[in-house]
Amino acid sequence: MKIALPKRIQHLGPGLITAALIFGPGSLTVGTKLGAGFGFKLLWVIPIMIVLMIAYTRMASRIGLALNDSPMDHIRKRYGRFAAVLLGLGMLGITGAFQAGNAIGAGLAFAELTGTSTNIWVIFFALLAISLLFFRSFYKILEKIMIALVLLMLVSFFLTLLLSQPNLFSLLKGFIPSLPSGSELLTIALVASSFSTVAAFYQAYLVQEKGWGKSDYPTALRESRNGILILGLLSGMIIIVAGAILQKENIEVKAASDLGLALEPLFGRFATIAFMVGFFAASFSSLIGNATIGGALLADAFGLGRSLSSWSVRACIVGVILFGSAIALLFGGLPLQLIVFAQALTIIIAPAAAIFILLMANDTRIMDEQQLSLKGNIIPLVGLAILLFLAAYNIKSIFF
Repeated sequence: MKIALPKRIQHLGPGLITAALIFGPGSLTVGTKLGAGFGFKLLWVIPIMIVLMIAYTRMASRIGLALNDSPMDHIRKRYGRFAAVLLGLGMLGITGAFQAGNAIGAGLAFAELTGTSTNIWVIFFALLAISLLFFRSFYKILEKIMIALVLLMLVSFFLTLLLSQPNLFSLLKGFIPSLPSGSELLTIALVASSFSTVAAFYQAYLVQEKGWGKSDYPTALRESRNGILILGLLSGMIIIVAGAILQKENIEVKAASDLGLALEPLFGRFATIAFMVGFFAASFSSLIGNATIGGALLADAFGLGRSLSSWSVRACIVGVILFGSAIALLFGGLPLQLIVFAQALTIIIAPAAAIFILLMANDTRIMDEQQLSLKGNIIPLVGLAILLFLAAYNIKSIFF
């Protein structure tokens, strides 16, 4: 006899996948550095990023439900093959460039827990991620794994938060906007790592993979909102833990894993294990998720298919996984040149993805009654303005 799952559990999926693939080693490292350097003073940025991400994932969900074809198909037909290919290649470049950090993060977490070589685990988790592609319904497997990894992150980081015992008054003061001297670049990095229009763009594909139609519109919007709220909760917990422990103890960090190692002398081995389990979940979920985005969007941009059950799509996903793992093994991390390349691509692609989402969300030929109202465009346009400002700032920082 089959046991029926509650409807809310059955409807989980796209939003949680989006949250899990955004919250990776990069987000963890930025949050750790912010907390260690500035305590709780930049917590106010997170609610703003939550509002912007909810706006864009909701638009993307609308688009996925309204389109009969895929977003890339629509861009190719409406704006030309060149636009679709350029966007697909850009998204592949961003996800591929950061993939090495995901691979090394997953390997490092288990290396610290077991006292073994990081490289062994990098290879193991790359092969594990590739093996998942051989399941008949890759989306269903992806969905279950992401839900499990998000739950792992929530439990692990919440336990770490309880152990850190932050000062409640100082924590609440962190939601009063301020910009401490020297925090500008890390604040920009927090915005960039939390407000991912590339991940939002892929939300349209996820609701299509889920098999939802226009009748599932309220469910899709609610689910996308809940996923982003979880993303904000995870980001906030890391900043709070780092602020309560690292800043208080005046411990300098270079990576998120340093926070896990700093816990042991203060709270014992259990605290380090709890954090590292969450660190692994964040890294492995991003390893699978980033590869899925990059590979799937590249395949669709070239007209090779959009479904995760398509072997051409799976082959592209395998390529991204292997690329990231190879870089991690060769360099032991993410090389500086690759970081600069990824930043340069993000400057171009993040605003471009936002523009295409806005164009499709306001296209009367595809949206029908789900078209955005004038009022509904305000927050997305504010988000686009922020992305363009950051693009100008980054261009000045990188090239001048």
